[in-house]
Amino acid sequence: MNTTEALAADKKKIVARFSTKSDAIAAFQLSTTLIPYLTAWYLAIESLTVSLWLTAACTAVICLLLLRVFVLMHECGHNSLFATPRYNKVAGFVLGVICGMPQYVWSRNHAYHHATNGNWDLYRGPLATLSLDEFNALSPRQQTVYRATRHIAMAPVGGFMYLIFNPRFTWIKGSLALASHLLKGKWREPQRSLRSLAADFQPRYWKNWKEYRHITGNNLVLLSLWAGMSLAVGPLAFFAIYLTSLSLAGAGGIILFTVQHNFEDAWAVDEAHWDYNRAAVEGTSFLVLPGWLNWFTADIAYHHIHHLSASIPNYRLAECHRTYAHHFTGVKRIYLRDIPAALRNNLWDADNHRITSHAAVQDRSRRWKGVPETSV
Repeated sequence: MNTTEALAADKKKIVARFSTKSDAIAAFQLSTTLIPYLTAWYLAIESLTVSLWLTAACTAVICLLLLRVFVLMHECGHNSLFATPRYNKVAGFVLGVICGMPQYVWSRNHAYHHATNGNWDLYRGPLATLSLDEFNALSPRQQTVYRATRHIAMAPVGGFMYLIFNPRFTWIKGSLALASHLLKGKWREPQRSLRSLAADFQPRYWKNWKEYRHITGNNLVLLSLWAGMSLAVGPLAFFAIYLTSLSLAGAGGIILFTVQHNFEDAWAVDEAHWDYNRAAVEGTSFLVLPGWLNWFTADIAYHHIHHLSASIPNYRLAECHRTYAHHFTGVKRIYLRDIPAALRNNLWDADNHRITSHAAVQDRSRRWKGVPETSV
């Protein structure tokens, strides 16, 4: 019996043992996240008249707490934070407002990632990873742009787009398209009801009206908070802290998520060769982080356990890993120092079922041609 088969044999027992949720633990996690978050915001505002260095320190704490907010929001989407489903819905919405993401819609899209983890025919990750053939088909300029936009220095831009710009822009653009559709429809067929006309609308940014209601609710609450905070402390002070902290937190989230799936020789296959359990062990990494950073990221570093079963709550991931460590000896360990190098692995070698880097491809090409390997 190979490693994957042994894990599959124990999986039902593992999930049954560690998927128990606790409303009390979840409430404690929520309170120990939101109270420090609000406190850090208060101190950041107050520090503006004292020292900008102190403001920067408070903003850094806000960034770290936002990482935890996002991971807990993500837990709610899996219904794995609280034992009571209704609490997950309420907490997920609130946490989604805080980190700028319509939680219900995001969680439905994220579920697709879990259902296809390791199947690179169906899901290419947040970096939209290209296969080697697709990359080689690009022009030299397009290849340079592809690599540059996936450099670690671009992560804050990605964080801004992901958490601040895109959720607002797509909602506004989609809502304007809907309004235009309804107005044109009423002009052509005044006897038809708005509900009937809306049923004909083909949305681009949501799959159904429930998603649109959640997107609208998230944006209306968030924009109201923006207006309230701007009136209370001034738009310059508020947005300087808000945009900086959320963009950097988004950058951290993108980096963490990426290196949990894009690393040297990560198992990455097509539809025909895909195996869910093998992808959790060989296509997902274990981030070895200091304890304080594990707290701020709610133990999402144990990502192989999370992909083995998303029903296991964050507060049981570490214990599960320790208890069944013999199943996870082959999981790739990535330390903080390894993250920049791991991020360079942004190409899918479909023929060899792995993720690789441009430098590795070049070195392999040189070896085939008899040219000495370079160090990159």
